[in-house]
Amino acid sequence: MTATGYKTLRFKKYISFFRLRFGMGLQYRAAALAGVATQFAWGIMEIKVFMAFHNTDPNSFPMTFEQLSSYMWLQQAFLAFFMAWLMEGEIFNCITDGNIAYELCRPVDIYDMWFARSMGTRISAGLLRCLPVLAVAAFLPEPYRMHAPSDPTTALWFVVTIILGLTVTVALCMIVYMLTFFTISPMGLRLMFSLTAEFFQGAVIPLPFFPRQIQNITELLPFASMQNVPLRVYSGNLAGNELIRAVLLQIFWIFVLTVTGKLICACAMKKTTIQGG
Repeated sequence: MTATGYKTLRFKKYISFFRLRFGMGLQYRAAALAGVATQFAWGIMEIKVFMAFHNTDPNSFPMTFEQLSSYMWLQQAFLAFFMAWLMEGEIFNCITDGNIAYELCRPVDIYDMWFARSMGTRISAGLLRCLPVLAVAAFLPEPYRMHAPSDPTTALWFVVTIILGLTVTVALCMIVYMLTFFTISPMGLRLMFSLTAEFFQGAVIPLPFFPRQIQNITELLPFASMQNVPLRVYSGNLAGNELIRAVLLQIFWIFVLTVTGKLICACAMKKTTIQGG
């Protein structure tokens, strides 16, 4: 077999893992419907909270209320793409109970396999939930309505940045998986990562609402390259040179996080000891 044929075969293996997890995720329609109802309620509640502050002092808002509404609905629609706590318990159990031995018997790279699985899980969960949320939010009355992108270029940048943001999210989760090899229980890692990522990616408060000095530092962190960038691009709050800088940071963090994850994985594979093996 030629080198090209071997690489193609390897690539098809990981596509198969992606398709498997994607197909499994699409089967949970009842859970998706329940999630959509929850996200509608949560989205309206968040908008009302910000509306109270906006009515008190509109000039202190770093975003227009139209931009904020679009940001909130997109956050709810694509929650599965970026929520830091959505990690596969099956992978954690595999590491902690010794079933990693079966995974290591597969003729695939374990990092790439789990990466493909994680992407499939998030995309399937996101697609099931995003369409109903977006469809309804687009027809809500003002000021709750989600607005369309200002122009086709903005829409294109949104697609590019949401793909990059999703990749950053999965790469960060992969580091958490790999660090679990060096711990007794993954709960501490998961909790610390989830809380940190949720806050610094703008899931609690959009980053433009942070004090300027803190925002300048926060935007350099990998967490800001998750949902913060695509949601602000769509709403029109991020454009021009700031947009180019944000996209370059997304690409930079994808490279750094992937390399870091692979290095930790390689170290973990050398030190892994399985009882009886």
